[in-house]
Amino acid sequence: DGKTLIKPERQAKYLAIDEFKLHDGHKYATAIIDWETGYILYLAHGKKKAVVFEFMDHVGDEWMSKVEAVACDMNSDFEKAFKGRYPKLDIVYNRFHIIKDFNDKVVSEIRKDEQRRLAEEGSPEAAKLLKNSRYILMSKRSTLVQKDEDARKGKLVSTAGKIFNTPEIKAHGGNEVWYDELLEENKLFFTIDLVKDLLDQAYNSHDEVEMCVRLEEIIDICKATKNSHFIWFARLLYRHLRGIYTFAKYGISTGKLEGINNKIKTERRKGYGYPDDEYFFLRLMELSRKAS
Repeated sequence: DGKTLIKPERQAKYLAIDEFKLHDGHKYATAIIDWETGYILYLAHGKKKAVVFEFMDHVGDEWMSKVEAVACDMNSDFEKAFKGRYPKLDIVYNRFHIIKDFNDKVVSEIRKDEQRRLAEEGSPEAAKLLKNSRYILMSKRSTLVQKDEDARKGKLVSTAGKIFNTPEIKAHGGNEVWYDELLEENKLFFTIDLVKDLLDQAYNSHDEVEMCVRLEEIIDICKATKNSHFIWFARLLYRHLRGIYTFAKYGISTGKLEGINNKIKTERRKGYGYPDDEYFFLRLMELSRKAS
């Protein structure tokens, strides 16, 4: 009748699922893509298990039985829905969200705690040193080394502008030295550096056992600090261990959905005149099939 969504023509091996905000910024919709092609296979309102069940009913048992893994964030609803019906399906937790959780809930919070402690202990200069250190503490050493090299070469970050009298800005050096000073001054910052390095090693592994060992090492290190933020992260890793180390086997994430999210934002800005969300969803599905 022309009003039924057709089933995917291609059999997907891997899927990725994530939610995004709709026009008013409050309602959510969920997108499911074929990870290898980036094609949107399904879009629906909400971010609950019901969307996953609708999708599985749409594609059917035979199609779903050939899917090997699904990349998602640590959303228990998505996992329970997929695993409830297809227990052999592997769930792969998104690397981006785990790193973000570490940066937001551990690095940032410890930095704020230490800044507050130094100020209370009467060390305002040391507290001031920490004030703008968030980026430094979250960065890889290789990134800081590259920034220092850019500064030595006099690389421009921004050229001067005559119309608005904007100044020329060059890359700042001294990043690695500042980082080393922070690590030397504070044992917790040294542990942050160690965990970042171990997370990198874990995600560069192509062996599930090796990745699991790295993650368990991180859990032990975090617990040994007796710091509440590190302990929170240790529990997070422990509760989701299998879904994290499965990355070593498949190497998939929800990263491709970020590109689609950008298309969604662009289309949403253009699409205030769209008659309804159904048309908007069909437009998004079409755009995902066009070469970017």
